Amino acid sequence: MSIQTPSGGPMVGLDIGGTKTRGIKVVDGEVVADLEVGSANVQNVSRETAAANLAELFARLDAADAALVFAGAGGIDTAADAEALASLIRPHVPAARVEVVHDSRLLLAAGGAQTGVAVIAGTGSAAWGTNTAGEEARAGGWGYLLGDEGSGYWLGREAVRYSLHRMNLGLEPDALTLGLLAATGLAEPGELIAHFHSPETGRRYWAQQSRVVTQAADAGHAGARFLIDQAAHDLARMAAQVARQLGIDGPVILGSGLGMNVPRLQEGFRTALAEQGIDDVRVLDRDPIFGTIELAAASAGADRPAQS
Repeated sequence: MSIQTPSGGPMVGLDIGGTKTRGIKVVDGEVVADLEVGSANVQNVSRETAAANLAELFARLDAADAALVFAGAGGIDTAADAEALASLIRPHVPAARVEVVHDSRLLLAAGGAQTGVAVIAGTGSAAWGTNTAGEEARAGGWGYLLGDEGSGYWLGREAVRYSLHRMNLGLEPDALTLGLLAATGLAEPGELIAHFHSPETGRRYWAQQSRVVTQAADAGHAGARFLIDQAAHDLARMAAQVARQLGIDGPVILGSGLGMNVPRLQEGFRTALAEQGIDDVRVLDRDPIFGTIELAAASAGADRPAQS
């Protein structure tokens, strides 16, 4: 896709997640650089860390000549949120126009849909959608302290709760608990309490433990399968809520790390939405960051004067 940026220069796309920031540089419609650094989301890291990670990324992308930056990030709920992130980006691209949107918009664009519902199932979770009238609706996306049901963090935390509950019942550690202890380097379930609250662990760390749950589920562990099924149900509930608000029945596009890589989650998600009468459900088949190319092209096209 050829992107006609305002000054004809390169475009940079950013996907700023809770655990990492991915950036691409696009020149004449071709991706010439694709790199990752640490998170630049100020909901998950300090503003100083976010700024440092962005500085590293733009330097490695060699993107000072960018004419347009299109960034998607979690936690962009207001114009002030968008401006706060844009202010961290602008020093690295002095001649560029900077556009910041909620990262759920990247999923819909990457899925090739102009209307529908996008569901993020990664470190965090959220659903966002739009209809042909341009109306928008959101569900979830409140952050891990208030929600993020069905996310990687949620699965990691629930594995800890499961293990501690078994400990309180006087039961021996089972396969899920043993997997969690091995992944965290702990000797017994009781140590999970202090480890969970330790400043040395956090949202990203516990989201990474979701792989313990998915591996246990693949091995047939009933408790792990229940957790993944519950995650699928919660994600579907958010998607259905957005679809109802917008008066649409799809498409619903599931994306991000868990959504794109855990078949049991995908199956449960489809089944739960089918029960709500929503059958047009798709799993994203390319990374959300490529949605920035679609959005940037649409944005640049909207800025061009109409031909007489």
